[in-house]
Amino acid sequence: MKAQDLQFTQLLEGSKQFVIPIFQRAYSWEISQCQQLWDDIVRVGSNPDLNSHFIGSAVYIPETNVDAAIPRWLVIDGQQRITTMTLLLLALKSHLEREDIDEPISAAQLEDYYLKNRYGKGEAAYRMLLTKTDKDSLIRLLDGKPIGDDGSLRIAENYQFFAERIAQESLDNIWKGIKKLMIVDVCLQQGIDNPQMIFESMNSTGKALTQADLIRNYVLMGLEHDLQTRLYEDLWRPMEVEFGAENYSERFDEFMRFYLVIHTGNTRLKKAEVYDQFKAYSRGHEVETLLISLREYASYYCRIALGGEKDPHLYEVFHDIRELRADVTYPFLMEAYKDFTDGLLDHEKFLAVARLVESYVFRRAVCDIPTNSQRQTFATLMKGVDKDQYLESVKASFQLLPSYRRFPKDDEFMRQMQVRNLYKFNRRSYWLRRFENHGRKERVPVNDYTIEHIMPQNQELSAQWRMDLGEDWQRIHEQYLHTLGNLTLTGYNSEYSDKSFKDKRDMDGGFRQSPLRLNEGLGQCEKWSEAAIQARAERLAKGAIQIWAAPNLPAETLQQYRKVEPDTTTYTIDDHQHLQDGRTRELFEILRTRLLQLDECVTESFFKLYVAYKAETNFVDVVPQARGLRISLNMDYPEVDDPRGLCRDVTGVGRWGNGNVEVRLDDPSDLNYVIGLARQSLEKQLGSDE
Repeated sequence: MKAQDLQFTQLLEGSKQFVIPIFQRAYSWEISQCQQLWDDIVRVGSNPDLNSHFIGSAVYIPETNVDAAIPRWLVIDGQQRITTMTLLLLALKSHLEREDIDEPISAAQLEDYYLKNRYGKGEAAYRMLLTKTDKDSLIRLLDGKPIGDDGSLRIAENYQFFAERIAQESLDNIWKGIKKLMIVDVCLQQGIDNPQMIFESMNSTGKALTQADLIRNYVLMGLEHDLQTRLYEDLWRPMEVEFGAENYSERFDEFMRFYLVIHTGNTRLKKAEVYDQFKAYSRGHEVETLLISLREYASYYCRIALGGEKDPHLYEVFHDIRELRADVTYPFLMEAYKDFTDGLLDHEKFLAVARLVESYVFRRAVCDIPTNSQRQTFATLMKGVDKDQYLESVKASFQLLPSYRRFPKDDEFMRQMQVRNLYKFNRRSYWLRRFENHGRKERVPVNDYTIEHIMPQNQELSAQWRMDLGEDWQRIHEQYLHTLGNLTLTGYNSEYSDKSFKDKRDMDGGFRQSPLRLNEGLGQCEKWSEAAIQARAERLAKGAIQIWAAPNLPAETLQQYRKVEPDTTTYTIDDHQHLQDGRTRELFEILRTRLLQLDECVTESFFKLYVAYKAETNFVDVVPQARGLRISLNMDYPEVDDPRGLCRDVTGVGRWGNGNVEVRLDDPSDLNYVIGLARQSLEKQLGSDE
């Protein structure tokens, strides 16, 4: 590798061609970045005391297997700067030609020194080649032709920006400024330098690279040109197109995280770790096979997460899941989609699986069950699926989830549907739409309507409303106002206002005439009272358990899917000599109570030498000793937050207990602190949906 400080104009001098690899992202500098570059040029050019201004780096490597008559260099880093400066030089050349000016440099000199290769044939005639639409647009400018309406908007806008600025500024200052621009010139050597490692380490002053940019370059950068081009055009570029420009930049990193969760089993992978995890996963995989797999799963993701599904029934359920903002379900759904594509389950069963996913997420939201375990649930749910009994085994997997991950049963769901504040529920439009359109072939555009409180929100209820509700009207109003029984849809919200129930029922367009399913029965109701609200809520809740159906396999079928635990000797507290009485027993009783209170999922098991506290697996093990308790936390030592320094790193020590962190509890005053450490271990195991 040869690195040196160089005038930017020197970088372009001589017979050569800079080529942007086909997989590099398109030219993306915006006007604000061009303005900053222009301001720097004018500032340094007009100030004789300033000798130079650095604009960044250019990293490039010679291309292999090409005609050496015109050396070709693949740009690894710096394409945005080089392209922008080329546009500036082109705009300056056009201005010099148009105004017939030869000072401080002629248009012919600009072209010959920096823009074209005099003896190059075809594309070799151009000092720089871009990719995709950018390539054709730049060539048109270099040939003195208009870009046209089908060209690159960014190339056209930035070229026009520089053309307008040049016409307003001293040409002498402009040229002096350009000549003072410096760049860190890094020329790599084929077979010696690793361009990807250097690419990763560059501190670019342009737009930050996404994880997707890094992965694309990692996969394609080291390949021979023809293979690189084929794989990009056949496999990577179709992914970019299917995502769409905006979604590709915003959502591809999320897709890659889900892809790696599926293929590595790392359910706690963070977005910032995607690139490093991908590099580790890709080792040992043939590049083309890996890209084929990425292309396949990207298509599933786009259909599920981005609305790309063509089948109307699947599109509908994926839309419902998106509206629930349940992206934690995507790894499981992507795997199921592959099985559907491979013929392991038919369309009807795949649709049923997806609806179960929707029901699980919505029921838990209504029942206000914490979501911090759902990412882990859906990342591992496929492990329990028997692909010969696909739908049945999915149902069994849902039914057998432990209590904190439970699929709420009908009675719990119905009860919560009737009492929950569904007006301030952040999925309000979703549940209203599902109620109204369930089973309909002719769908009602729910977004055309507004939500209506049958009993008005106004705290100062009219005399008629107070009479209808009875003496306890204040309690009824407070208790039922935002609940299922009192909420509906209407197109007459402003007309209804705070009118009495009979007025809302009997007016033109009132409840009697409403075609909406949610308003069924209101036209026959004589008075809106607590009993009427409760009756309507119960009726709708019964419908809800059909819309968001739960799995209900018979006990004998479910038993076939239960894991059979191996026979083990049963131990109790009486089997631990240090827990019979005294100080250790007192400490243990307080500790066990606090550990079991951490979460409803926590269970306690006694073993010969220790006591285990378990959620998914053991998160804390307690070894009773004569003078206190030795506690193992199922974490790696660097993960624990221990400001008091009470923990020990016992990695590889081989002591009793699961985990690599050990802490002693000998003094009751340390109990709260130790419980805080235990909570860290539990939360690490349960994961988070954030």
